[in-house]
Amino acid sequence: MADAGKVPARYPDIKVELTVDNGLTNIVAERFDAGVRLGEQLAKDMIAVRIAPDFRMVVVGAPSYFKRRDRPKRPQDLTQHACINIRLPTHGGIYAWEFEKRGRPIKVRVDGQLVFNSTALRIKAASAGLGLAYVAEDQVQAQLAKGQLVQVLDDWCVPFPGYHLYFPSRRQSSPAFALLVDALRYRG
Repeated sequence: MADAGKVPARYPDIKVELTVDNGLTNIVAERFDAGVRLGEQLAKDMIAVRIAPDFRMVVVGAPSYFKRRDRPKRPQDLTQHACINIRLPTHGGIYAWEFEKRGRPIKVRVDGQLVFNSTALRIKAASAGLGLAYVAEDQVQAQLAKGQLVQVLDDWCVPFPGYHLYFPSRRQSSPAFALLVDALRYRG
């Protein structure tokens, strides 16, 4: 019988070091074996392996916010709302919210008193009624289900390519790296 205090290691000789960086890091120059990016941000000379399903960004606000403001009917209406901005180094600063309808993409630069680079803080601020937030739908499912947040502009929020593990095509794959890729591969 195995010791209850010990968890057997599946791959005892494999070590993984993870660095979290919201920038578009050059993995070759920085000497990383691989990186993770959204499908739309992948460089053409890289091998990409999908590790997550497509997802979509949505606009949410608290019921208390909508007691004093009309709900936006189209993305351009957001310019008349208090929006909780996103600062992303991958987009050169403040992120323009992206929408699409009938194949027509639109980006809207929104305004508001709050700017965060943290999803959790954007959700918390929106839940407190401080403005509208643009967040990944899967991260607000619980708040939407409980009625703590309300989703708007649903017909403008379309899915986009999810996360991919990527690495240089000229990289010699070790057996350990191949195991990691296989373990992370999205099979949905």
